[in-house]
Amino acid sequence: METATRAPENEPDMDRGYVGRIPVRNLWLLMLYASDLFRLRGNDRAGLEENPDDLPDLIAEFLAGAVAERQRRQLSLGYRTREAALNRVRGRIDMLATERSQLLSRGLVACRFGVLTIDTPRNRFVRAALEAISRLVRRQKLAHRCRKLANDMKAMGVSGVPPTRRQMSTDRFGRHDADDRYMVAAAKLAFELALPTEGAGANVLPLPNREEQWVRRLFERAVGGFYQVVLSPDGWRVSTGRMLNWQIEWSTAGVASILPKMKTDIVLEHPPSDRRIVVDTKFNAILTSGWYRDKTLRSDDLYQIYAYLRSQVGRGDSLADCAEGLLLHPSVGESVDETAVIQGHRIRFATVDLAASTSEIRAQLLHACTRQPRG
Repeated sequence: METATRAPENEPDMDRGYVGRIPVRNLWLLMLYASDLFRLRGNDRAGLEENPDDLPDLIAEFLAGAVAERQRRQLSLGYRTREAALNRVRGRIDMLATERSQLLSRGLVACRFGVLTIDTPRNRFVRAALEAISRLVRRQKLAHRCRKLANDMKAMGVSGVPPTRRQMSTDRFGRHDADDRYMVAAAKLAFELALPTEGAGANVLPLPNREEQWVRRLFERAVGGFYQVVLSPDGWRVSTGRMLNWQIEWSTAGVASILPKMKTDIVLEHPPSDRRIVVDTKFNAILTSGWYRDKTLRSDDLYQIYAYLRSQVGRGDSLADCAEGLLLHPSVGESVDETAVIQGHRIRFATVDLAASTSEIRAQLLHACTRQPRG
């Protein structure tokens, strides 16, 4: 049962929409941009972006529609491992269990075999998502529809035990069940909307002291997902989590085991304009107090983006030789948009106001990377 809790005085007011010191108007918008559903919707995603406050209802509609369609065409089946003592061999023989129970003397043998079932981790995940999102939606009719679909899955034989994260991580789509992609993507987003809520109602942000690391990662995934969907039609190639290698000319035997890895958050490439932009997202204030000035860029962030750019120069990659850098932070009290050219690389320091409207957030994200730099 959800209960309202009063935030301690040293914590930001949840109703004002803060995570730590970062103002966030709607975490659900970031979840949307980070989700597979946003990618799969393609051009048909306007309603999602324009109504972030109604996102639970929208996701519930998508999920309910996808589940209803799959139920009409029959939910996907899968194999589940079972163990039983049989009077004939089926699957693999469990010799240890057979000997331990002396089954052969009774004309039996312990077997481990697969049975085709509708009670798969994927279907259990979708049923649990329907039940979770039904508690978030505002419209009672929609909530009733989600619960009914969940009960229909129960009647079909889908149990109510949600799968573990490990079970879902091994779930793969084949050609025969590719239609499940959209349904599972909607179910994942439904779960993400339901899990972080804490307190009364459905529009409460996570407590900052517990969820700040989660939001940091969410911000990175949201920016990467947004760029993948919005920039790809214009010829941009978007990659996330790309590993970079150091240009090592000589080293001792053990340096490879202690040298830190370089893994970029997002890399944007636009071959027609010969542009490569290495984007590094941070979920903190872009400016901090310095020794001799009131405000300064964070030196560690600057050193990091500088290493990403300069470490790749001179390898015969023309895009790397003139690559640009973008340090992207959320706004904290003020907006920043400054650029410097350092050893031939344009490095931009920009913020996005997560307390702004959806259209403003979208415009700021696009402006940060697609505006052709001057000078």
